[in-house]
Amino acid sequence: MASTQVAREKTGVASGARPGTTLAAVSVVQFMVSLDLTVVNVGLPQIGSGLGFSEAGLTWVIHAYALTFGGLLLLGGKIADRFGHKRVMLFGLGLFGVASLVGGLAQAPGQLVAARAAQGIGAAALAPAALALLASTFPSGKERVKAFGIWSAVNASGGAVGVLAGGLLTQYAGWQWVMYINLPMAALALALAWRGIAQDPPAARRGRPDVLGAVLATAGAALLVFGVVRTDQHPWTSPATLITLAIAVVLLAAFLQVERTTRRDPLIRLGLLANRSVAGANLYMLLFGGAMASALYFVSLYLQRVLGGSPARAGAEFLPFMLGVVAGSTLAVKFGYKFAPRNMLITGGTLAALGYAWFGLMRADGSFLVDVLGPSVLASVGIGLCLAPAVSIATGGVEPHEAGAASGVLNSTRQIGASLGLAALGTLAASRTGHAVTPGRLNDGYALGMLAGAAILVCAVLIALFVLPRPARTTAGGAHQP
Repeated sequence: MASTQVAREKTGVASGARPGTTLAAVSVVQFMVSLDLTVVNVGLPQIGSGLGFSEAGLTWVIHAYALTFGGLLLLGGKIADRFGHKRVMLFGLGLFGVASLVGGLAQAPGQLVAARAAQGIGAAALAPAALALLASTFPSGKERVKAFGIWSAVNASGGAVGVLAGGLLTQYAGWQWVMYINLPMAALALALAWRGIAQDPPAARRGRPDVLGAVLATAGAALLVFGVVRTDQHPWTSPATLITLAIAVVLLAAFLQVERTTRRDPLIRLGLLANRSVAGANLYMLLFGGAMASALYFVSLYLQRVLGGSPARAGAEFLPFMLGVVAGSTLAVKFGYKFAPRNMLITGGTLAALGYAWFGLMRADGSFLVDVLGPSVLASVGIGLCLAPAVSIATGGVEPHEAGAASGVLNSTRQIGASLGLAALGTLAASRTGHAVTPGRLNDGYALGMLAGAAILVCAVLIALFVLPRPARTTAGGAHQP
């Protein structure tokens, strides 16, 4: 027994854990959550026509998931720390699976949107609990590097598989299967976690989680998105829009006040955002998330509604974009030893902005090879270059005990930014399209949305230039000195 304990310490595996089973369960969870972020996009045209969504209303299939996932992610981490990672992960898996079943059975837009929101709640419980289990099972050493390498690969591959699977399922089985596909994965992860992950140790005494803050933040962001999306029916200066946006601002201000004064365990220590690196990285990711979500949305609709491609073909044609993100992420790791993260954000953001501007030239009588492939590769490699450096900057300038909180804030910012950006750009595109839904008018709307996405990315690059601290000196060997 003593020799086993020593061996575990040398390999960096926590005592009492079943590392193989834990890694398998966490990998299935991460693959499912990552896949769910993309699998729905290719099925959006069929979902819209099948359930009767309006052009602007269809964006809520994305908003409902992104808002609840991003808004409750920090609370999910706090609850997992308090009540046990395994227990919270099992709850999240059950909720995610039931919500996926209900979404597949939906007969009206509101039912699907509610199911997507429930999926987001489940994911907000799943993601931090699963990552914490991985970190505690592999606390150090080569085994930790290997485990997180597998986790990263699964995370990236889930998005790529999602676009292909979404197209195939939508065309040959029906759009409902982009929801049902989660059921076998949730069942497998439940079985692995239930039998293979060690029971949670007694929880350490901590302050009670800040549920009120999470509710205020999520409600404020959702109402802000709702007010923007409804501008296709109620102008910006109308009482309905002004009142909705005013209430959203009040809720978000109340959230900040609660975080400042609460006696519970706050979601965010506001002093963390006073750090220039943390604030700049989150501003960058807020804009970056909105632009990335718009590409997934507009390009998927362009391939099917304008070019007339089938869902399966659109899924295959989306693969270069997703694989470009994986390639960019790999390059970011390679170049990260030579170049400062700030410079990587500037380079990646510039490439992505150029790719989006190229997308803005898309034509109603265009083709995949001329109008989609080139900008897909350019934009996606730029996006991939930005992901890891943003996390590095957001967590590198804080105390070690707050690195997890800073990473959680960044992930939440990215999800909420995705919803806010898609709300603004989707509404802008819908206003250009108008009521005459023809391929030409749809193309005009999607092209305008992508051009606006390019402008947002330019703003992100300016934040990296003028807000983020300049890189530190380099060592004599040329390696970046953090």
